[in-house]
Amino acid sequence: MINLTPAAVKAVQRFIRGSETPVAGLRLMISGGGCSGLQYGMKLEAEKAEDDWEVEVDGVKLLVDPMTMPMIDNVTVDFVDTLTHTGFKFDNPNASAQCSCGSSFSV
Repeated sequence: MINLTPAAVKAVQRFIRGSETPVAGLRLMISGGGCSGLQYGMKLEAEKAEDDWEVEVDGVKLLVDPMTMPMIDNVTVDFVDTLTHTGFKFDNPNASAQCSCGSSFSV
């Protein structure tokens, strides 16, 4: 299960409305990099891949590939807007360590 805070839902819906192309969903992904070894990624996706997990949270369709799903199971995605930081922040109970900005982690 993946959780989105109300602020994250509102931000994603705003990005989808502003997209110039049709959106099948928001892709959540993990790739190598960041200060802790793995980093989160997000992008609006025009099409769902055949092997994607499809999860709907408060009207937002999330697309997750099979390799990423175990690493973000039970993650909570928030959207913060402060004087020093604006963007999505991930709270991942599967992470053994994560950077202070919340954009990279290790397992």
